[in-house]
Amino acid sequence: MSKMHSLFTQLLKLEGITVEDYCDLGEELVLTVEAETSSAICPRCSQISKSTHENHFHLARDLNFGERKVLLKYNRRQFKCHECKKPFSEALDFIGERRRSTDRFAEMIVKQVIHSDTHNVGKNNGLTDDEVWSMVEYVSQKKWSLELSGLKRLGIDEIALKKGQGDYITVLVDLDKKEPIDLVKSRQHKDIKEVLKGWDSEVLGQIEEVSIDMSGNYRSLVEKMLPNAEIVADRFHVAKLLGDELNRARNQEKRAINKVENKAEQEKLEAVLSNSKYALLKPEKNLTKNQKLKLDEIKEALPRLAQMHKQKEALRDIFETAKSGTDGMLKIAIWMKKSQEIFKDSVGTIGRWFGEITNYFESRTTSGAVEGINNKLKLIKRSGYGFRNFANFRLRCLICWRLSIS
Repeated sequence: MSKMHSLFTQLLKLEGITVEDYCDLGEELVLTVEAETSSAICPRCSQISKSTHENHFHLARDLNFGERKVLLKYNRRQFKCHECKKPFSEALDFIGERRRSTDRFAEMIVKQVIHSDTHNVGKNNGLTDDEVWSMVEYVSQKKWSLELSGLKRLGIDEIALKKGQGDYITVLVDLDKKEPIDLVKSRQHKDIKEVLKGWDSEVLGQIEEVSIDMSGNYRSLVEKMLPNAEIVADRFHVAKLLGDELNRARNQEKRAINKVENKAEQEKLEAVLSNSKYALLKPEKNLTKNQKLKLDEIKEALPRLAQMHKQKEALRDIFETAKSGTDGMLKIAIWMKKSQEIFKDSVGTIGRWFGEITNYFESRTTSGAVEGINNKLKLIKRSGYGFRNFANFRLRCLICWRLSIS
């Protein structure tokens, strides 16, 4: 072996692979490589064969040397098995069968996809969208990692795949690890069941808590599929419930103001309600200086909204300060009695979900992690060039958390 061949072999850093020749094409460097071993194991009978039957040379893209594109011309030898009497192709550690790129090049591309999108990654690396996606699928199949042995708390939520079209997908989240386990193509029970049945029965039995919203869509499913799990209605969905009703009341006040005959009074109230949404709906402790001033104006001019805001904050305070499950249950029951006239819809829903809501006080389980994950999934959805179906979208999302690439 010449010094140049030896140098290229060292630079290539592929264990058991030797550079036999090279061709400098300017922007591209073609290295002819071959495995150092003189034998291969038959995939059918596991016998070792040293009888080379044929040589098959292929080209594959590898990691660049600096700015120069590297192509490997490799020989995937075909051996003859003396036991089976049939030929077989040798397995090469650095590249899969019928692949046009080495495994490490494909993994590098997938790492880029995690932080970008298939179209731009392809453009930056001289690849088509389909070539990039083929690498994502290949690496995912080879490196996919799913560990559920420690799953104790599960979050179930949904996001719209196509906004305004009722096209929802379900997101299953490990609340302790704060990462998605899987995405389901719809929110129908039969599709969620299909995914859950793919988990080991021991895993389903070890799940202790499931955090869900109060749509009612998942409660019966959880009771059937996860017999040992306690259902916890997410406190942030409870807050959203009150926020939605408060915002409806704000809009009702706007419409009522339009009927005020005194023009000066009408303009004054319109000014009070202008840009008032976040002053009313945000937690009071998180308000900006201007939002606090706006809230003071509302409290002075519109007593109904002031009272609703006060009770909204009172419920938030219960969730944050209740010392025990019993304490939380008692305080929410008292809150419901005080609020039943001003939050009629919300109090009715809370009553129907009272057990699941007050389960929160035992372990403080929330789906806050689910909301954070959903926001990231929505960003991926918006930048998802080339997502022609749910399977592509699911894979593109899950590689961000579940792909084990060193």
